[in-house]
Amino acid sequence: MIEISFGKLVLIAVVALIVLGPEKLPGAARTVGALLRRVRTGWDSVRSEVERELEIEEIRRSAREAAERAESMKKQWDTSIQSVHQGASELDQQVRHGVQPDASAQDRPPSAAGKATDTAAVVPSTQGVSHERT
Repeated sequence: MIEISFGKLVLIAVVALIVLGPEKLPGAARTVGALLRRVRTGWDSVRSEVERELEIEEIRRSAREAAERAESMKKQWDTSIQSVHQGASELDQQVRHGVQPDASAQDRPPSAAGKATDTAAVVPSTQGVSHERT
């Protein structure tokens, strides 16, 4: 704050003693001490309030960063959920409409090793009942 050496303090005390006199000097010293105490208390109050505001701003900044990270994670989560829903919808459509056989498999003649009567074929039904060995 204010730097006053011991020599300057003695000089101020001597001038105050000469100007005020020995009767008024103790009262003036008490008044100056009380004023300095009020100034110091006010200064400490301002300093602590500024520190508090800085801490509040730091907390707000941290909260804002956390909210941004949470929003980013939510977007990733929503994208993942949408992808899962899309895959499930496609799978549901395939199950409901039956998987269409590959065209190249229909063009090939059956091999001599396996006959149509030896293999089990699953035919999709609209009523949810499947028939084996047609």
